[in-house]
Amino acid sequence: MKIKELYHQLVPKPRIAVTWMRALPLIFFLVFYAALCISLELSGVLLFARPWAFGLILFSIWIWWLSVAGYGGLSKGRALAALVSRLVMLGLFVMLIAEPRSVRVRDVISVVYAVDLSDSIGESSVDSALEFVTKTVTEKPQTDEAGLVVFGRNSAVELPPRVSFPFEALNSRIDRDATNLQQTLSLAAAMLPEENRGRIVLISDGTETEGSISQILDELKSRGVAVDVLPIQYEYDKEVWLENLELPRFVKLGENYEAAVVLSSLKDGTGKLVLRENGEPIYEEDVTFKAGKNRFVVPIYLRSAGYYEYSATIETKRDEDQIRENNTVINYLFVEGEGKVLVVTDPAGDDRDWEPLVKAIREGERNVETISAYEFPGDSLSLMPYDAILFVNVPADAFNVIQLKAVHDSIFNQGIGFMMVGGENSYGPGGYHRTVIEDALPVTMDITKKKVLPKGALAIILHTCEFPEGNTWGKRITKQAIKVLGAQDEVGVLVYDYMNGEKWLFELMPAGDYEKMVPKINGAQIGDMPSFVNTMELGLEGLIKSDAATKHMIIISDGDPQPPSPKLIGRFIKNKVSVSMVAVFPHGGRDISTMRGIASATGGRYYFPSDPNQLPSIFIKESKTLKRSMIQNETITPEVGMISSVLKGIEAIPPLHGYVLTTIKPRAEGVLNAPEKKEAEGDIDPVLAFWRYGLGTTAAFTSDLSPNWGADWVNWDHYSAFIKQLMIKISRVQKQAHLKMWSHTNGNNATIMVEDFHPEESFLNVAARISGPHDKKETVVLKQVSPRRYQASVPLWGKGRYQVMAIGKSGDREDHANGGFIVPYSPEFLRFRSNPIVLEEIAEKTGGQRLNPDKAAEVIYGRRAPKQSSNPIFDWFLIALAILVPLDVGIRRVQLDWYVIKSWFGFGSEQKASTVTMGALLQRKQGVVEELDLRKGKTSGAVEQMTSQSTISQLQAQKQKTTRPNSQVETSQKKKTEKTTNPPGTKPATDPGDKTTTTGRLLDLKRRRQSEDEK
Repeated sequence: MKIKELYHQLVPKPRIAVTWMRALPLIFFLVFYAALCISLELSGVLLFARPWAFGLILFSIWIWWLSVAGYGGLSKGRALAALVSRLVMLGLFVMLIAEPRSVRVRDVISVVYAVDLSDSIGESSVDSALEFVTKTVTEKPQTDEAGLVVFGRNSAVELPPRVSFPFEALNSRIDRDATNLQQTLSLAAAMLPEENRGRIVLISDGTETEGSISQILDELKSRGVAVDVLPIQYEYDKEVWLENLELPRFVKLGENYEAAVVLSSLKDGTGKLVLRENGEPIYEEDVTFKAGKNRFVVPIYLRSAGYYEYSATIETKRDEDQIRENNTVINYLFVEGEGKVLVVTDPAGDDRDWEPLVKAIREGERNVETISAYEFPGDSLSLMPYDAILFVNVPADAFNVIQLKAVHDSIFNQGIGFMMVGGENSYGPGGYHRTVIEDALPVTMDITKKKVLPKGALAIILHTCEFPEGNTWGKRITKQAIKVLGAQDEVGVLVYDYMNGEKWLFELMPAGDYEKMVPKINGAQIGDMPSFVNTMELGLEGLIKSDAATKHMIIISDGDPQPPSPKLIGRFIKNKVSVSMVAVFPHGGRDISTMRGIASATGGRYYFPSDPNQLPSIFIKESKTLKRSMIQNETITPEVGMISSVLKGIEAIPPLHGYVLTTIKPRAEGVLNAPEKKEAEGDIDPVLAFWRYGLGTTAAFTSDLSPNWGADWVNWDHYSAFIKQLMIKISRVQKQAHLKMWSHTNGNNATIMVEDFHPEESFLNVAARISGPHDKKETVVLKQVSPRRYQASVPLWGKGRYQVMAIGKSGDREDHANGGFIVPYSPEFLRFRSNPIVLEEIAEKTGGQRLNPDKAAEVIYGRRAPKQSSNPIFDWFLIALAILVPLDVGIRRVQLDWYVIKSWFGFGSEQKASTVTMGALLQRKQGVVEELDLRKGKTSGAVEQMTSQSTISQLQAQKQKTTRPNSQVETSQKKKTEKTTNPPGTKPATDPGDKTTTTGRLLDLKRRRQSEDEK
């Protein structure tokens, strides 16, 4: 029953006759709507992503039925207008659900050239590939776009697709020791604009050492991106290479051993085999080898404990060996002995900075070795003979990133102790902020806000560097320079962009937002700046607005932009902004003099490095000019914080005459602290702090131990005892190791073996953590392959030094073993022929072609097919619906009285009053009621009719002041009827409940009519 009632409510019975003529508006609308949608789709103006949504247009039948069934109460004209407005609204809504998209057709081809720079590609092949790119780009149509991607192990965008192609030299820095075609094609496809026809030109030898192209080819085909290929052909028929250098697993001092060299060759030949120990030749012999594998044995003799690195090299005639990079293999031996302390000094420092300290360490019965930062080894394996490493007032720019990483890894993985001794070139002023050394130390160079320091501001201007990977160098050294700054210091970078000219890459912002800056620096497109003027003005304006106490600008350039005017230089001098200039491969003497003059006039420094590798240290040195405020040149007497064995037997602590501000890290052990300052209440400046980092212990002494700040300490009676106890605290403790580990490489894999020599045999859970090139780490579980022996194989990820730390656990027992291996050259150098089959497969599956260099431009840009793209435009349909809604309401609810409107403009007669809508409706109601009463034949109908007539007459008398001429006759007839129905002297029947209002009487009449219908 409820369903039937619901149906009648949704689809009511018609109150008037419904004929097929009334269906004409609906039929015309549906025909027009279908024709419109189909024509829009076929003409390519619009397309609809969800065509099934057009089925909702059937709701138009329901809307039409409600209109023609007589429930609107509107005149014919207004009812038709309302029906049309609602059908249009429904049509727009259905088109909106169908997700309309505007169609755009462009006859533009965007091409991305992908050039292989991996080690297997010779430099001559790379030059030829770049010449091919330049030649075909110059022959492309003016409207087409071209971009460039270079790749090896990773990929980099050299130039995004543009109409212009401002290529001068390769600036991207990539790892060349592998080939990853999958990542390259994915990056190149991502650079193609969706609205243009996209194409990739792959220039490679087809070798693939990482990734899998099968995962990307289907995606390229679905997107319609064709890959044209240009194979780089090569095949070596004469090649000699060294595969491995085998060394004894366990050795004793004073005994003879043998090293075995494994040599492979494609043909028979001769050569000289050279074996070097720590860089010094210990064996040279002419050898004859056959095609295939050859093994040569060389005697070695170990004289003392320490780290021994051996390298074997085969020297052959040039015409018998085409790849020289695979002619050397490296391995090492470590013979444990008495641990030593390594003191690292500043090459430009004063001997007095470390001499008292070295003397005190020797008095503590420890072996000491002193080297400068320039002599420091670059791998953690060579640091294994040392129990502790000390940096004594040596700046970070005296090291390279690899050396600092070696220190970090030796602490964390090998348990070597580390301490930084303070001075003007240590901690923050020394440039260690945001380095791996800061990670290892128990203090951080970020200074809390309670320690009020003058803020510095640095603006860096990057001009395109016209040398190999120049822009990559610029970005890298910019990031390193920012790392040196404190969190509150401000830094901004300016560049010249080919599209937008001179601009801020990012304006001055706190250096603490370093993570936000990195993506902007990495994505910068650095162009050839025509003039220094605009960028220097932009930078100066930003520095002037800053409230920093120290303001500095660094410019790296080749010197060819137009120099700034003397007036602009005067503004720099007036606002005390110094400018340092770094000239990289300048074009001539005039360029050098211009840059030197700018630096000299503003109080900055001028640099002319001969090697790009010097750039990072230059930028770090310049950034350090803003960090001098961290040095506290004041006399303090350190206060004891936490009790430590370092202070055993020491009762009174002498004063220090200076220290460097740092902040102690949580969970670190603060042994000595500077007295608390009132302005930084609750914030303590550490002087001596310790903590555990990985397997090692690190210490921070923020003052120095020399006659400078620590003059009273050097002459202190307990100085030697303090240093001795300090070395005991941080030095690695030599424990008897029950685990022995060795490893070897075979092709692109390494095998790690661990043997257990514990007196009690037990099963161990053994895992090894491998740290290698590219800061990549991997953990593998070793499986037991025989009693007490565990083994695992791990794939290699490039050439370099791999460090391995194995941990064996069984119950409460935990043993460690450290070791590693060296991959001397890239696996790319073990490929002696190209692989064009892979390239042909790529072209075939994506619809590309193999290119002929002579007619390549015609093939690349000649295969044209306009690209149709679409964008959603539903917002325009929403606007149209928003306009139609009030229009529909107006048609249904608002009636325009044209007689009144005409009278406003003086048209028509004043006697011709408007028809009152309410009166017309009531008259219509009266006629319907009279007809119903006649059908029922009830006498009460007459009474009600008279009442109704009387009520209508009164309502008309109240509402109408004037009537139309053609309605006056009707009014007189109604009056006669009233006289006949109501004789003189009688009153019309009214509702005794409400005799005052007409509305009340009408409502009462309606209620009585409903009650009678129910009966």
